[in-house]
Amino acid sequence: MNEILVTGGAGFIGSYLSEKLLEDQNNRLVIIDDLSTGDKSKLPKKHNDRYRFIKVDVNNYKDISEIFRSFHFDYVFHYAALVGVKRTQDNPVKVLEDIHGIEYLLNLSKNGGVKRVFFSSSSEVYGEPVVFPQNEDTTPLNSKVPYAIVKNVGEAFFKSFKKEYGLDYTIFRFFNTYGPKQSKDFVMSRFINMALKNEDITIYGDGNQARTFCFVNDNIDATCEIFRQAMINPKMENDIINIGTDFEIKIIDLAKKIIKLTDSKSKIVFLPALEEGDMKRRLPDVSKMKKYLNREMKSIEDGIKEVLKDTSYIL
Repeated sequence: MNEILVTGGAGFIGSYLSEKLLEDQNNRLVIIDDLSTGDKSKLPKKHNDRYRFIKVDVNNYKDISEIFRSFHFDYVFHYAALVGVKRTQDNPVKVLEDIHGIEYLLNLSKNGGVKRVFFSSSSEVYGEPVVFPQNEDTTPLNSKVPYAIVKNVGEAFFKSFKKEYGLDYTIFRFFNTYGPKQSKDFVMSRFINMALKNEDITIYGDGNQARTFCFVNDNIDATCEIFRQAMINPKMENDIINIGTDFEIKIIDLAKKIIKLTDSKSKIVFLPALEEGDMKRRLPDVSKMKKYLNREMKSIEDGIKEVLKDTSYIL
């Protein structure tokens, strides 16, 4: 039996990850979350006998050390973090606390016999990129806002723990991911929520910011295949992998597409640009990810239609 810890498991991506891991009867999970942005309603509805949820703040050493004393883990997925552009900008000091959680988790993992730790980093580490597409190995990192700096520092911690203690890692740099269980704090779900209510869709700046959007199942299927291969091959490379799509769209065009697909009466309203954190363009090189996914990714239009089948989390 594989004993797995998932931090941030009541969050959007963490909950989908937990569901997918539980599909394998050889996996048993401990899911932890402080519920500051996560929600128990997102926890897996199936396989209750093979997972346990515990409310824990990973940034509190006493809390997280008790978890490691009570359970033995073969693998750890560290997905807990303060997320959301506005939330992280409004709470810059609280964002920095996530550095403590990363350090605590790595120390406990290397002392507890964990075989590999998987870390959810972010496209934000690239800052305002000058190279397109953003490649994991060659694009310079230009982190500026606190959230991006924390992720960059986190990546440095993982590399250092491998060099010093031999603790294996895989780093996922997540680009925009969306899906049915996403809260309405993020651009895709926020736009859909506004369109369904026929409210004005508000855009920061001129709407010409370009982004890519990855449907959550593509994210999860790729990361879980990477996990599966790491189990088969313990000497698998310690690597950094962009997780996203190369389907690029301007924010204003995304708003128009959502209005059309929802048959909404919403109008587009422009707000002053954010002072920081709203980069002009994001476009990942996802060639590594595609090798693991080994299938076509869901288009933005098909993904939006999938979200519209279940809007309970954003309405």
